[in-house]
Amino acid sequence: MIIDFHVHLFPPEVVAQRERFLERDPWFNLLYANPKAAMATVEDLIQAMDEAGVDKAVVFGFSWCDVGLCIETNDYTLDAMRRYPERLIGFCNVNPNTGEHAVREIRRCVEAGMCGIGELMPNGQGFSLDDTELMAPIAAAARAYDIPIMTHTSEPIGHDYAGKGTVSPRVVYRFVQAFPEIKLVCSHWGGGLPFYELMPEVRRAMQNVYYDTAASPLLYDARIFPLMYELVGHKILFATDFALIHPRRLIAQIRESGLSEEAQRAVLGENARRLLTCLGARGE
Repeated sequence: MIIDFHVHLFPPEVVAQRERFLERDPWFNLLYANPKAAMATVEDLIQAMDEAGVDKAVVFGFSWCDVGLCIETNDYTLDAMRRYPERLIGFCNVNPNTGEHAVREIRRCVEAGMCGIGELMPNGQGFSLDDTELMAPIAAAARAYDIPIMTHTSEPIGHDYAGKGTVSPRVVYRFVQAFPEIKLVCSHWGGGLPFYELMPEVRRAMQNVYYDTAASPLLYDARIFPLMYELVGHKILFATDFALIHPRRLIAQIRESGLSEEAQRAVLGENARRLLTCLGARGE
């Protein structure tokens, strides 16, 4: 089974009326002001999954600042899940700044069938992941429902790009020290955090931290797969960041990376199946 762990879905009205939403959210404007910046509806995603042989996808919307837009995005994700129940696994978009409202929205979405929280976008939503007081209610909800939190992360060095942000390994480490029991998925290879797991104290702290491969071809060359697999193989999650990367491109890179067949199966789906307790509950 191949599971794409990082896919953004947009309601058709957002795709059709991009300019109107550019005015409502500065971070969305930063990422999608260019009309060539790809956005995908659920129909676009299912077509791409069929083309690439992807069985399931973890889907969520954009990390809006506005509460109303978060709710609308979650409603679209829930509708997509109902239409394609065997293919899609939904995560709930919230802004931690909204406090109890975010907790209520997590409750609503999980009880409707969602399996996680995120992708959080601290820079775009105006909060710090290592603000333990702010994040405590979100962490408590994740713990209560036994679901993972996904956050955007990035490297503190290297080339700049729109939306890179400042959620560095140091920030993630502080979050994990405050909430060690939370299952945390760090997008984009955790900004290089897996390399620090060579340090025994970091490895102990990161027992519940996973790393997705979203946008990997735009960040690293293919050698990252065997190197990371040696370090944290059981915690790597195949992820594209679709519609930014088509799954065929990343699957081909993994197939050609030198990973063994067993390692490829782990990265492409088995690791995700172990993490997503909702799949076990469904008997999948």
